[in-house]
Amino acid sequence: MNASVAGGQPLAAAVFNTRVAFLLELARRLHQYGTAAPRLEVAVRRAAERLGVQADVWSSPTAIIISFAELGQSDEGLAQTTQVMRLSPGDVNLARLCAADEIADRVIAGNLDLREGFHLLRALGVPDTRRAKITTVVSYGLSAASIAALFLHSSWVDLLVTAFIGLLIGWITLLSATRPRLAVASDAISAMVATTVAILVSAFVVPLAIKPVILAALIVLIPGMSLTTAVREVSSGHLVSGMARVGGATATLLKLTFGTVAATQLCAAFGIVARDFTLPPLPAWTDWPALLVAAVAFALLFRAAWRDWPAVVVAVIAGYLATRWGGEIPSRLPSAPVGVFIGGLLVGALANLYARVAKRPGAVIREPGILLLVPGSVGFRSVSFLLERDTSLGMDTALLLLTLLVSLVAGLLFGELLVSPRRSL
Repeated sequence: MNASVAGGQPLAAAVFNTRVAFLLELARRLHQYGTAAPRLEVAVRRAAERLGVQADVWSSPTAIIISFAELGQSDEGLAQTTQVMRLSPGDVNLARLCAADEIADRVIAGNLDLREGFHLLRALGVPDTRRAKITTVVSYGLSAASIAALFLHSSWVDLLVTAFIGLLIGWITLLSATRPRLAVASDAISAMVATTVAILVSAFVVPLAIKPVILAALIVLIPGMSLTTAVREVSSGHLVSGMARVGGATATLLKLTFGTVAATQLCAAFGIVARDFTLPPLPAWTDWPALLVAAVAFALLFRAAWRDWPAVVVAVIAGYLATRWGGEIPSRLPSAPVGVFIGGLLVGALANLYARVAKRPGAVIREPGILLLVPGSVGFRSVSFLLERDTSLGMDTALLLLTLLVSLVAGLLFGELLVSPRRSL
């Protein structure tokens, strides 16, 4: 594409440092808003080619290294410049990801000046408003309650307590965003708070199904998405990034499990014993409103733009129903992996279809669509069993986790084969 900037100057003729600065800011924003390493590398490389720059990109969860050279000069020697960026692991923000994608498209198409595009990308880094922070905290509570209703079939009391604990965890997560020392221990603290509140309520107020309540309350923190992304990256040859994500996800699981075990032992030391009692579950019809609440909660959690809310809701509902239907198909294989594969297949195909039709990143469909499919809770149970010295059950659960992850990633990959992507995001 022979694009030009707004003033008529060819993009390839723009100052080299200006083009490099724009590409670096684009890479920074894509990483910050949760883009996986394979997609980030392809997106930055393609944008660089449109700007007349050759870019060799290496991305990991905590760093990006990019070497730049004028297009066509790579055979004459070393790249003109190499940039290293040390970054914190990104968090999915669909609205800002779409905004960064749109800015890059406008610059490449010649509808936006490079410098102005750079300043617009940098402006995306402003802190969240108070309203955005409140909606994030609310999304934690809604997500926890909807998971408790959909998968754990909890009682009304369990549901209310789970939602309350979810709000507390959302508040802790919000505080840790601006407090580095708290951020390091926030997972363990959240698990301790969730377990302590559940035990206290069960001991002194009303009996609860302790384990389901704690699991549902912590579901947003359990790194199922990270594990899924890690397997995708490893399967696509991005070994460093994939294994780094596996290490990070394992550390998170260990901190969550430690927090749960520590709170349980602490309560026991003070003689506080939970009345672990399963109350009558919710009626079957509550699955449907719970599914709708989950879709809205995920739209809030991933901070999707209003225009993308219908797509997010459809993606969450379609992925869940496909997985549920696939799990009921008679097969010699375990039903859960089959259902997860079909759900991933549908979500992967829908994501690329949405990207083609709406000219928006497929992540709008893909990220929230697989959230109900990722087996993060299985990993949490596996580590919990191992810490309880139930090695046999822990290893069996770990094997199930691996099977589900492979099934989900295979479904996403086959879905992309059915509908080729419009772009890398």
